[in-house]
Amino acid sequence: MARLAPSKYFPPAESADQSGLVAIGGRLEPDVLLDAYQHGIFPWPCRDDRWPIPWVSPDPRAVLEFDRLHISRSLRRTLRKKTFLVTCDQAFDQIIRSCAEAPGRRGATWITPAMIQAYCQLHRLGYAHSVEVWQQGQLVGGVYGVAVGGAFSAESMFHLAPNASKVALVYLVRHLQAQGYQLLDVQEMSPHLERLGARAIPRREFLCRLAEALALPVHFGPPGTLEFPWA
Repeated sequence: MARLAPSKYFPPAESADQSGLVAIGGRLEPDVLLDAYQHGIFPWPCRDDRWPIPWVSPDPRAVLEFDRLHISRSLRRTLRKKTFLVTCDQAFDQIIRSCAEAPGRRGATWITPAMIQAYCQLHRLGYAHSVEVWQQGQLVGGVYGVAVGGAFSAESMFHLAPNASKVALVYLVRHLQAQGYQLLDVQEMSPHLERLGARAIPRREFLCRLAEALALPVHFGPPGTLEFPWA
C-alpha cells in the first residue's frame, strides 16, 4: 500500500482535529501550497486575509469517481446541443475571480485576494488549471483546481447561466480521464456534488489513493478547446 512521504511544512493529515484542522499559519507560496496538496491538505482561510491561514484535511473526504459521474437527461441534452463552448486554461484569472464574486459570494467567500494571487501564481507555474464555459463569447461558468501527479483537487466553480457549472465539471472529468488522471478530489460533500455522483471516503483511504496517484507521470495538457462526444 502506497504511503505519503513526510511533509516539509505540515504535521501528518491524520493528526487533524475533529473539524479537519491540521495547522494554522504559514504562507500562500507555491512550495507550501504544493506540499500541502501532495499530503492531502489544503488552505481554507477566513474572509479576512489578516487572519492566520487554517490548513485542513477533512475526514471523510469527498471524491468524484470517473465511472460514477451522473449526467442527468436534461444535462445530457444540453451537452448534445453544444449550447456552450468549453475550453481549458484560457481564462484562469477570470475563473477564480468569478468564483469569488459570483452572485451571493462577494464578501462571503474564502477566496480572498491573497488566495487569488497565490493560485494565479500556481497557474503560471503550470499546477493550477481551469475549465471555462462560454456562451456567445461571454464567460458564463467554470471550475478551477490544482493538479499534482495524477491527482486533481477541484477548488471551486461558478455559473451565470443554467447548467454552466455542471457542464464545466463534466468536461473536467472527461478531460482528466482522457489525460490519465486517477483521482478527482472535491474535498467536502455537497448536495450538488452528490447529485453528480461524488461520494465520501475515509481520509485514510484518500491518502493512500493520493500516494498512488502522485506517482503517475500525467500532464493536464495544452490550453485550448475541449471536445467530447456525448451519446
